[in-house]
Amino acid sequence: EDESEEEPKLKYERLSNGVTEILQKDAASCMTVHEKFLALGTHYGKVYLLDVQGNITQKFDVSPVKINQISLDESGEHMGVCSEDGKVQVFGLYSAEEFHETFDCPIKIVAVHPHFVRSHFKQFVTGGKKLLLYERGWMNRWKPSVLHEGEGNIRNVKWRGHLIAWANNMGVKILDMISKQRITNVPRDDISLRPDMYPCSLCWKDNLTLIIGWGNSVKICSVKERHASEMRDLPNRYVEIVFQFDTEFYISGLAPLCDQLVVLSYVKEISEKMEMECCARPRLDIVQPLPESCEEISSDALTVRGFQENECRDYHLEYSEGESLFYIISPRDVVVAKERDQDDHIDWLLEKKKYEEALMAAEISQKTIKKHKILDIGLAYINHLVEKGEYDLAARKCQKILGKNTELWEFEVYKFKEIGQLKAISRYLPRRDPVLKPLIYEMVLHEFLESDYEGFATLIKEWPGDLYNNTIIVQAVVDHLKKDPQNRTLLRTLAELYTYDQRYGRALEIYLTLRHKDVFQLIHKHNLFSSIRDKIVLLMDFDSEKAVDMLLDNEDKISIDRVVEELENRPELQHV
Repeated sequence: EDESEEEPKLKYERLSNGVTEILQKDAASCMTVHEKFLALGTHYGKVYLLDVQGNITQKFDVSPVKINQISLDESGEHMGVCSEDGKVQVFGLYSAEEFHETFDCPIKIVAVHPHFVRSHFKQFVTGGKKLLLYERGWMNRWKPSVLHEGEGNIRNVKWRGHLIAWANNMGVKILDMISKQRITNVPRDDISLRPDMYPCSLCWKDNLTLIIGWGNSVKICSVKERHASEMRDLPNRYVEIVFQFDTEFYISGLAPLCDQLVVLSYVKEISEKMEMECCARPRLDIVQPLPESCEEISSDALTVRGFQENECRDYHLEYSEGESLFYIISPRDVVVAKERDQDDHIDWLLEKKKYEEALMAAEISQKTIKKHKILDIGLAYINHLVEKGEYDLAARKCQKILGKNTELWEFEVYKFKEIGQLKAISRYLPRRDPVLKPLIYEMVLHEFLESDYEGFATLIKEWPGDLYNNTIIVQAVVDHLKKDPQNRTLLRTLAELYTYDQRYGRALEIYLTLRHKDVFQLIHKHNLFSSIRDKIVLLMDFDSEKAVDMLLDNEDKISIDRVVEELENRPELQHV
C-alpha cells in the first residue's frame, strides 16, 4: 500500500442504459449538455436526446453521415445540428419552428444564439470556409451574412452572451455581436499539427473568459473594456491572455472547475512489443493555471472502450455548469466524471484504513453525508484497533463511539473477553447513565480477582457498589481468602464490600485485624459502639491515644466500667 498516494479528486462511471444500446451499433461523434438533458450525435447521422442516466427520450434521423456538432440554446428548447454532408438544421424541440440548409461542403460547426427562444434573438452561426450569421427577419425569412472568411475551414465555434468565438486553420477569433466587430485574433501556436486531426477546443468559463486548447497549448483569455481615451478607431473591447502554458500531451477538451481547469488529453506511448507509437488511455487532469505554467492537482488515466483505435479528434469533453459533471465522449464510450463528495472522501479514508480521519470527517459532515453512519465508522475503527493489538486505545474509543448504547457496550465487552482483554476495557466501562447489566461488571471483577488483586481492589474502590451483585463478589473474595487468608489487599477489599453492604461489624473486625487507619472513622460514621464493646483491647493496641479520646467522648455509649472490665488483663493500658 502506498501511504503517499493522493486521494482522487473525481469519480467516474459509464453512461449506460440507452447509450450502451446506441454505441453497440453506432459510434458517438459529438455531444452537448444541458441541465435538463443530453444530446448525443453519432457517426450514422442520428441525434439522441437522453436523460442524465443515459435513457433515450427522443431520436432524430438528421443525416446518413456523421453529426459534427450540436448546439442548444440556454432554455434547452431549440437545437442546431450540422453534419458531414453539409446539412444544417435548426429547430424547436417543442415547436414547429425549423430551418434547413444544405451546403456543398462538410459543415463542422453550428451555434444558436444563447437566447434563441426569444423572438428578437433568432440567430445562429454556421459555415464551412465562411462563418455565416443567419438572422430571421421580415416574413420569418432567414437572412445570411458573412462574418469571416479566407482562413480555411471553420472547425469550432462557441457562443456566449454577446460574444462568438471560433477557430479556423489560422487561429481563434472573437466577435462582439453588439458592435459586430472582431476584437481579437489568437494565432495557432503549432502549425505543424493538422487542424483536422488535432482540432481546437474552445470553452467559455463565463461571459468574458474564453479558454483555448490547441495541440499542447492552453490559453485563458479575458475580454476587457477599452478605455474611452484609447478608442480611436479600435473596437471598444479587447482581449488579454491572462494565463498561457503547455501541457505534456495533446488536448482533446477543456472545462472550467472553479479557478482550476479540467483537461482531457490524448496520449501516445511507445509500444515495447512493436517499438512504435500507439494510442494509450486518455488522461483527465485537473490543473491550476499559473501565469506561464500550471500545477497538476490530479491526473487519471481513463480506460474507455476502444481507446487503442482513437485519435485526438475522436475525444470530446463536455460539462454541466453548476453541477461539476464532466462528460468524456469517445466513439465507443461516454464516461461521466464528477467531483467526489464527502461520502466518497470517507470511502477513500476507510479504504486506506484511516479510521480516525474518517470518523472526524463523518462527524463534521453528518448533516450532508448520505451513505455513511458515524456509528458504523466508529465500530469499524474499534475493530481495526483490536486487529492491530491496540487494545487500550480501542477500549478508550468505546466511550465516545458507543455512548449510551448499552447493547453495543455489552457486545464489545464480550468481544474483549473472547480475546482475553477484559482488563483493557474495564477502566472505560460506563458507571452512570448508562449502566450495564450487573453480570458485565461481575465478569470483569472475576477476571481481576483471578489475576490481579490490586487491580480488583482499585475497581471496588472506584466503582459504585450498586453496579454488581455484592453478595456474589463477597463470596468470591471469601473463596480466594481461603487460599491466602493473610492477603491484606483481599482483606481490605472485603472490608469495603462489607461496608457497602452495611455489614459494619464484619468490616470493623477486618479493619482492626489490619490495624487500618480508617477504623475510628468507620466507628464514628456508622455508630458502631455496640460492636466494639469486646474489641477495646484491639483498639487500644492499635492507637491508644485515639481510642481513649473516642471512649471518653462516648461515655454514654460505652461505660467506663465496661472499659475497665475489658482492660482487666492489660494493666499497662488502664493508665494511658
